[in-house]
Amino acid sequence: MKHETIEKNAGLMGVLIALVISVAGMAEIVPLMFQLQTTQPSPGVVPYPPVELAGRDVYVKEGCYNCHSQMIRPFVDEALRYGPPVEAGETVYDRPFQWGSKRTGPDLSRVGGRYTDEWHEIHLINPRDLVPESNMPGFPWLQEKFVDGELIQTKMRALRMLGDPYTDEQIDAAFDTADGVSEMEALIAYLQFLGLANNGRGQK
Repeated sequence: MKHETIEKNAGLMGVLIALVISVAGMAEIVPLMFQLQTTQPSPGVVPYPPVELAGRDVYVKEGCYNCHSQMIRPFVDEALRYGPPVEAGETVYDRPFQWGSKRTGPDLSRVGGRYTDEWHEIHLINPRDLVPESNMPGFPWLQEKFVDGELIQTKMRALRMLGDPYTDEQIDAAFDTADGVSEMEALIAYLQFLGLANNGRGQK
């Protein structure tokens, strides 16, 4: 009888469904917040330097995540193509993370160092100059837009409040490092930074 009452009362059923989902979600998420492997950086992983941080903003702004994931899953075929599976500790400084599952283009979590800066620039201007069958759009306008160094400093201060270990010296130097850098250069720097620690090239 109680079950029938719940089924006939849409409002009550909605509240109970929301309650069940909330409790189940918390049971899944909360334990992860206290596991060192999800809250501590993997060896060699450091916060993004100023130009790379700006490049990450360009990556998100231009919607690159809609076609490229940054999460190699623990399957043999993925490891053979992209490298070792992504660990949670590699992405502790990513807000938001770029894991995803959409792969119209290849996974980019280990792309750092695979290609030269010149290759990336040509590819971003017109991908078909290098990959004739590519359906990726070009981003030539990134050459004409520039990074705001003051904004990057503000972001670094905010990220430090969230736990990123930026020093005062790093933040003070960020303006001179990033200001006036083209968005194309910043995006390429970000791509070259991805997976550096896991690729064995150490900190940048």
